[in-house]
Amino acid sequence: MQKLNDNWLTDGLIDFEYKKYILLAFLQNIKKEFVQHKIYPSLSELVFHYKNLLTIKENKELMYKNFPERISKADFEKLKISYKKIVEDDDVMKELEDIVFFAIPKVKKLLGDGKEIYEMVEEKIEILQVGISPLYPDEGYLFINEYNDKETKIFSYNVTVFESADEKFRGINTKFLQGIKKGIGETYESLKLSLIKRYKYLPNPATFLININIACPFNETAFPIAKRAFVKHIHQSAA
Repeated sequence: MQKLNDNWLTDGLIDFEYKKYILLAFLQNIKKEFVQHKIYPSLSELVFHYKNLLTIKENKELMYKNFPERISKADFEKLKISYKKIVEDDDVMKELEDIVFFAIPKVKKLLGDGKEIYEMVEEKIEILQVGISPLYPDEGYLFINEYNDKETKIFSYNVTVFESADEKFRGINTKFLQGIKKGIGETYESLKLSLIKRYKYLPNPATFLININIACPFNETAFPIAKRAFVKHIHQSAA
């Protein structure tokens, strides 16, 4: 997927028709992804740009801060460099405002389409515990079954926590271990035991089964949504 530059509003020519062309080309590419039910990384890109547009709309000063700067003079005695903003006239700012007001509803509409796909897939994800309740659910194994796929994908996982100034976020790191077709009489509990014997660094691992009961691209849709749903699941279970 072709990305949209983080500073697409202020990079290069500040012209409504030019910026409109860049934005619509980007959105058209994402529409093609959504038609195929591929929502990552497209959805994350949309969220990023939508938040930026709203912030700029609400705070004009950020427009100035987003502009590249050029050296206006050098103070060699004090070894300081002063900068002058490229944009200082109302005409350019009016052009930018027009671009922002054009872009916001376009991005919002496509964001809604992506959210519908996300929610449709999320509703079809089932998370089950394998074996006894773990004392430490933030590290262990995931057994993932895709729709109409006889192979079970096995991942190790580790939930991470990082904090911003205002809130705490949870993420998840996963590593693919193997794909396996269960034999007759074989259970997920027996698979878990074989993993414990093979990977001794986790003697009593948390283990979960995730069933994805809808046909959709695994890497671009099913797996990212399943991981988010899983992190939410264990967080709510621990609360």
